[in-house]
Amino acid sequence: MSPTKPSLLTTLVLAMVVSGPLSGQSVATHPRVREAVAAYEKWLDGQRAFSRIPGVASALVVDQEVIWHGGSGVADQARRTPATAATLYSICSISKLFTSIAALQLRDQGKLRLDDPVARHLSWFRPRTEFSADGAITVEGLLTHAAGLQREFADTLWLEPNMAFPTMEEVMAGVADREVTYRPGQYFQYSNLGFTLAGAVVAAASGRSYHDYVRSEILTPLGMSDTFSEMPPAERGKRLATGYSGIDRDGNRHPMPFYQTRAMAPAAGFASSALDLARFASWQFRLLDRGGAEVLAAPTLREMQRVHFVDPGWETTWGLGFEVWRHEGKTFVGHGGSCPGYRTHLLLKPDEKIATIAMANTFDANAMALAQQAYQFLGPAVKEARADSSRTVAAADPSLDRYLGSYWSFGGEMEVIRWRGGLATMAVPSADPIKSITKYRKVGEHTFREVRADGALGERMVSDLGPDGRPTRARTNYLFARIPGR
Repeated sequence: MSPTKPSLLTTLVLAMVVSGPLSGQSVATHPRVREAVAAYEKWLDGQRAFSRIPGVASALVVDQEVIWHGGSGVADQARRTPATAATLYSICSISKLFTSIAALQLRDQGKLRLDDPVARHLSWFRPRTEFSADGAITVEGLLTHAAGLQREFADTLWLEPNMAFPTMEEVMAGVADREVTYRPGQYFQYSNLGFTLAGAVVAAASGRSYHDYVRSEILTPLGMSDTFSEMPPAERGKRLATGYSGIDRDGNRHPMPFYQTRAMAPAAGFASSALDLARFASWQFRLLDRGGAEVLAAPTLREMQRVHFVDPGWETTWGLGFEVWRHEGKTFVGHGGSCPGYRTHLLLKPDEKIATIAMANTFDANAMALAQQAYQFLGPAVKEARADSSRTVAAADPSLDRYLGSYWSFGGEMEVIRWRGGLATMAVPSADPIKSITKYRKVGEHTFREVRADGALGERMVSDLGPDGRPTRARTNYLFARIPGR
């Protein structure tokens, strides 16, 4: 991990100080949660390194606690600035969640309706269409990507070196040349153009600028002081991570130019940090749990996180602004962001009050996979911790700590981690790290045996120690050499 990043224990303590539990003992201190978080931290660092991602930041949230936050790699390669959970990244399409919340606030105030034709608020919205008999494009169509609009305002927006995004005047003048692709409500077609228009609807219905409205009505009340509705030029070379291109054939990356999305800010312009998105997640859990109204009415947030559009192929489901998806039989909500130089993801499991956040400063990082794997580590551990109210689950014997660390063989790295009160090995890198974990039981001096799924003991792992009493290698099916310093 980054050289200035605090230790796991320090980070957990800081997390509790920052956002302490509402009542009872923190799940962050439970042995199962501590070992799951430590394993995730190791996996994340390895996954970043082997994927040659410059920097990654992450935060894990359980209800009102940020139970872990950290970073791996660098926010800027030239300056060697460590990536941390306070580092700012473009969050690109996660911006759409704030635009959607603004629209639903105005709906609840009676200033717009979801079934309003967009042209009721934007008189200049008259795109070319052959589907006029199928009804008008509505506000709800914009929020669910079911309006039939094309994805982008123009096909040159995201190309370096210029990345010249339109002003609102250019959008107003140019929308008449845009052709509606599908009948309204026929298909899911992800559309940055649609959310650019949604931001314009927010401004028109509120009688205020989009940026002023979102800052005063959403970001400031939620204490999200590190979230910006446009990329902040004052933070270049400071807290804002430098975005990098994907890897070319020679294995190199280059810095991407700084950009602002101008009129497209409601769709893709925001910047934030992992810690600020953690605050955003905790607000949602708090609102859903307590009810009432805080920035938004609780029933409205529930409405936003329900499926409002299903593509005819049943492959894509969307709420009001929120993506809704299934993974291994569970339902998640949230959103991802993908812009030149950045990939980010916010994952929420509202019924479990768990959120995971992953942010990277290159486009070819799979932030959604990082956030999903964070949940795979954390979710089961939190469930067990909550069930273990009397704290009967004990931590692993501290004498086993000497064996922890990173080991290397021809097939890659192996991490020796704490797992379910004992030791285990975990493959790094791994697309499915949980399935790669093999648990071991100590059966003799520096000798362990695999614990099979049925409880039977399997093959041996023997640790060879050096003169200082620290392991130098681990012998399993293969010989693994201990990586010094790790």
